[in-house]
Amino acid sequence: MRQSRKAAPSSLAHSVIASIGAPVEVRRHPAARRMTLRISRTRRAVIVTLPMQCDIGEATPFINRHLDWVRERLGCLPEPAPFLDACVIPLRGVPHRLSFSGRVDGAMGSVEVRPAGADGCAIVEVAGRVEQAPRRLFNWLNEEALRDLDGRVLWHARNLGVKAKRIAVRDQTSRWGSCSTTGALSFSWRLVLAPPLILDYVAAHEVAHLKEMNHGPQFWALVRKTFPRMDEAKGWLQLYGTDLHRYGA
Repeated sequence: MRQSRKAAPSSLAHSVIASIGAPVEVRRHPAARRMTLRISRTRRAVIVTLPMQCDIGEATPFINRHLDWVRERLGCLPEPAPFLDACVIPLRGVPHRLSFSGRVDGAMGSVEVRPAGADGCAIVEVAGRVEQAPRRLFNWLNEEALRDLDGRVLWHARNLGVKAKRIAVRDQTSRWGSCSTTGALSFSWRLVLAPPLILDYVAAHEVAHLKEMNHGPQFWALVRKTFPRMDEAKGWLQLYGTDLHRYGA
């Protein structure tokens, strides 16, 4: 399931323009007839697409001519929320405060969810060396996402009479989930940040692709059959889905 439509580039160059303070991706695309400019909300990047015959050096002056537009759009993006001690992130839709405790007494590498503290916010405590805590938290969130998805995929697969070949979670930005022609399902780990209803919907969506590898009426009928709250979940993703990409950025 795609989060947004994106043409695959034939070539890709990365650069950073200091005055913007955001990564710039310069792409060539055979279907492009003119230079275009857009902002990727999920990757917080400026993307310039050029026709094949266009000199790549024209990208910088093109951005400079639209600098006010670029800055305005970047300024509208939600602030990134990196994994830092005392920061608040959602976990299954509920705010949790991070605690990088630095404990090494028999708890090296452990992650534990604790009851709410004085501020009423539940706590995710990451033990071990503080400098390694963000990566440890990232790995734990991936494991939690996979566990949740494994259960929901199994449920929907049984409901629709199909079977997934395997399930994986990835750090992807263009899709919440995908289904290969071989029956392998892949999902964004960030679904574990969303309310369980949203993860359940994406699981149902991809399982339905095991029967219908399209988005035709029969496909949507399958999704609705196994997940009647489909419209509610789709609406949430449209309103709040992009915001999940700021966490861990």
